[in-house]
Amino acid sequence: MTNRRDFLKGTAWMGAVAMASGCMSRGGLGAGLGGAMNGYAAPALKHVRVGVVGLGHRGTGAVHRLAMIPGVTVAALCDIRADKLEAQVKWLADNKKPAARQFTGNDGWKQMCDWDGIDVVYNVTDWSHHASVALYAMRAGKHVFIEVPAAMTIDECWELVETSEKTRRHCMQLENCCYGEEEMLGLNLVRKGMLGELVHGEGAYIHDLRMSNYKSEAAGGYWKRWRYEWNVAHKGNQYVTHGLGPIAQYMDINRGDRFDYLVSLESNQANFRAYAAAAFGPQSADARRAVAMGDMNTTLVKTALGRSIMIQHDVSSPRPYSRLNLITGTKGVFQGMPWRTYGKKPSMMRLGFEDPEKPGSGVHEFYEEARIAEIREKYKHPLWKKVGEIAKKVGGHGGMDFIMDLRWAYCLQNGLPLDMDVYDLAAWCSIAELSEKSVRSGSMPQKFPDFTRGGWKTAKPLGIVDVDLSKLDFKGVKKDTSALNV
Repeated sequence: MTNRRDFLKGTAWMGAVAMASGCMSRGGLGAGLGGAMNGYAAPALKHVRVGVVGLGHRGTGAVHRLAMIPGVTVAALCDIRADKLEAQVKWLADNKKPAARQFTGNDGWKQMCDWDGIDVVYNVTDWSHHASVALYAMRAGKHVFIEVPAAMTIDECWELVETSEKTRRHCMQLENCCYGEEEMLGLNLVRKGMLGELVHGEGAYIHDLRMSNYKSEAAGGYWKRWRYEWNVAHKGNQYVTHGLGPIAQYMDINRGDRFDYLVSLESNQANFRAYAAAAFGPQSADARRAVAMGDMNTTLVKTALGRSIMIQHDVSSPRPYSRLNLITGTKGVFQGMPWRTYGKKPSMMRLGFEDPEKPGSGVHEFYEEARIAEIREKYKHPLWKKVGEIAKKVGGHGGMDFIMDLRWAYCLQNGLPLDMDVYDLAAWCSIAELSEKSVRSGSMPQKFPDFTRGGWKTAKPLGIVDVDLSKLDFKGVKKDTSALNV
């Protein structure tokens, strides 16, 4: 039997290994042989032809949004389910959009990637196929945009980085929450110096998905219940980017700072079991099946510059939706969530800044809603000022999905660097594996790889990006209610 001294020796060794794991980069800057992708701008594509693979919940909305963007054509559709293909073919026809070439079968996605009739592969498959489709698409000469999370392992992250570098093709994660009105307001406040030197951030994905996890696809759930199966097998934070992405942009992660190490712990799992027992009976197969993922995971990240980030994940507790989205610095605090509802009117975000004429006076109360409304209007991000109403009309999580797609399409059309690159994808997604390793090792620290290979020290921070409406013709854009809530 292992005695206490041997156990402590063993845990110390495990900690040293954990801190060392992933800290070695794979070669020098731009080691994918094509060069670094920080600030990379591909040759302009005046007309962007997109192939969408995966026509489930998110894929359907993507087809509808992309078809509304000037200079973008949905040129190809791919799914293994004939009914999903037929539905989107009909939608394009009903909305007087060009017909899209159809691909199906087990290798349909490869055939679509190889087809020279598209420039971009928009990857909206389940998590386990995100990296494989993206890698094949880049090697076939296509830019690729991947639904979150874009990669589930460190090895996948590295392969995406190196392939993007080698092929000189964009590989961007479709993190729509970075384009939310409140998140972009927060970024603008940070860039204007309203919060001073940043110290701490908090993000989360707290969303009761029990019903969706157990439903069949026919009843509105996930295809083959893939998300539930992932939760059964994994611990840690497997869906980190909605809460983390905006915080990472506020803190200039990969552009002046980077993630250094994390620790992660989680609660026991009670809510999936309780839900299944109540919904299907205590002796049902689902009620008796163990789910590895704890109800609440809390992961703490330390950055190279000493900042701290808390990220939470809970998709099984009966509680209101929240992404937290809190950032605090030497001059004030911004928090967009959780929304609090009084009657039918949701309260506004919470804000507070130090009096610039009284340094050190502190922030002891959040502003009243009238003051917050003034700040929201004064510091609204230019993208939301210009296209916010159009975005809300087209839809997609209140318009954030449309602004995300509009922005990357605009960048491709005008030969501009994307707002998020493959290094952002890798750093954010690496938390899935690192947090699981930490949880399973008793919350031992885990070191982040430096996917930029030192490029983070010189890369330029994301600025306050914009679009030139004179280059975009939105005539005929109408409200698409089917795309509003996918």
